[in-house]
Amino acid sequence: MIDVVVTSVTQLAEGIVGLELQKCNGEALPEFEPGAHIDVHLPGGLIRQYSLCNTATDPTRYFLGVGRSATSRGGSSYIHDSLRAGDKLVIGEPRSLFAMSREATYHNFIAGGIGITPILSMVRACVEKGFPWKLTYCVRSRSRAAYLDEIASLDGEIDLHVDDEAPEGADICAVLKRIRPGEHVYCCGPSGLMAAVEAHAQAAALDPCRIHFERFEAPADRKLAAEAKSFTVVLARTGKRCLVEADESVLECLERNGITPPFACREGLCRSCEVPLISGEVDHRDYVLSMDEQREGKALMICVSRARTPEIVIDL
Repeated sequence: MIDVVVTSVTQLAEGIVGLELQKCNGEALPEFEPGAHIDVHLPGGLIRQYSLCNTATDPTRYFLGVGRSATSRGGSSYIHDSLRAGDKLVIGEPRSLFAMSREATYHNFIAGGIGITPILSMVRACVEKGFPWKLTYCVRSRSRAAYLDEIASLDGEIDLHVDDEAPEGADICAVLKRIRPGEHVYCCGPSGLMAAVEAHAQAAALDPCRIHFERFEAPADRKLAAEAKSFTVVLARTGKRCLVEADESVLECLERNGITPPFACREGLCRSCEVPLISGEVDHRDYVLSMDEQREGKALMICVSRARTPEIVIDL
């Protein structure tokens, strides 16, 4: 854990504030890859994940862009209403689940709303290193578009789509039909935009390894708990057996039994609750393991994934 101080809070756009964080002792912060995020610990035991949007070459500070969520569970509302410069916070070290491909010869970014935050860090890296790139930035209105002036000043191919100026929206199909060999696509934004990119990428028969997503929330069409069945989870290190009920996650079951493994998002988005799988078959419901990793069956996210077999054994 890292103790930081909020050195500034600025209004970036309507409903979006920017935070600058520095270490309380003035030392350098951990290095990070463009697209990385951190856990931010807030009052009341809340833990929220926010993307780092500054250049990865500056070790002295982290910049976050935080949008006020209409369905806030306390995190974004606290930051918008209560957090002030001079306040102290505890954060986790950066995690990179949305990294730029080292094999890509061209980087194609698609951002929607506050989804610009991890992508802005990537764009800044492209500018610094001279990588070819393109940005499709979709916003409801210019008043809600964070970093718009900076983005417009960058030397790159930028396609801005503003809903209240062009209601038809961005032509994602056209964007993905023009993908070149070696080009990789990176998308972050509302679930509707993510679903459109995923669907058009499949229709264009693009290699899934070339399409990268960063999700701020789980899709609304996640399988309902009512479809689930109970199963047993065995903790290999102690031999303890716990029955996971149909309406709870492995994590919730373990907590009910007095076991508190690490976690953060509880939605299968951050990889902080990953646990090695020793035996059994898993119904993966996370959004961080690749298809290859899911097929290998070496780990699971205990906050969302379930068992396909009556029993699984995990390394806890």
